[in-house]
Amino acid sequence: MKKSISFLIFVLVSISTLAQSPSTREMDRINWMEFAELVPAKITTVLLPTGTLEPHGVINNGADNTAPTAMARTIAEELNAMIAPTLNYGITGSMAAYPGAFQISEEAYALFIRDIMKGLAKNKFKNIIILNGHGGGQTAVLQKVASDVANEMGVRTLVINWWSYASDVTLEVFKEDGGHAGLNETAYIQAIDPTLVHKERYNPDQVTAYPKAGTWSAVPFPSSIGLYQEGQGYPNFDEKQAKEYFEKVNNKVANLIKETIQKWDLAGL
Repeated sequence: MKKSISFLIFVLVSISTLAQSPSTREMDRINWMEFAELVPAKITTVLLPTGTLEPHGVINNGADNTAPTAMARTIAEELNAMIAPTLNYGITGSMAAYPGAFQISEEAYALFIRDIMKGLAKNKFKNIIILNGHGGGQTAVLQKVASDVANEMGVRTLVINWWSYASDVTLEVFKEDGGHAGLNETAYIQAIDPTLVHKERYNPDQVTAYPKAGTWSAVPFPSSIGLYQEGQGYPNFDEKQAKEYFEKVNNKVANLIKETIQKWDLAGL
């Protein structure tokens, strides 16, 4: 009898939990009525992946979009967050001349991302988390706009450059530094979708280490694979390391977000 009652309670709790869970975490796939029921009553956090289209060695031109989008999908449930549609076009910079690349001006990008973030705030998200997949000038714009929107709209914002924040994970897993389209980024994409990695096209001669500040600069940058340190970060296409790296990076980013939200709450912000 006791076992039957315990089982019934378990079933009822499970049904209740399922009823409270969203049918999808993706904002462009959810119905407006369900969205109204969930935000902000049950969900106050949104993940906004941002990237660009530019060359990435032997991985896809959209790697800067693929990475944060997959990251958002992987950690959204753990964070009880919704996922905003990925902003796929960005400030490409010195690689804009390569085939398939797109360059959005800083002025246009700043206005667009500002309105997106204000729209997320209007839709009653309290925590707006940008998972950024592309660096350069885009980072400064995102940080500035996120700060302005937080102060103007009374929300809380966090901008994360995942590859930079997880640089210690790169050293832990690979025992060396990475690079743009290098060891770390190629591994992360390989873990998401191996069909986006074309090892047969790889040529180590088409790799250049980034110059030390003030030494030299070139536009377009002479290689689509740029190393953070001379002699380190060449792709190795190791499947096991790729999976380990993907999991550890996601865990580190998720923990930062949880920690930040907890501290915001503790401070009563």
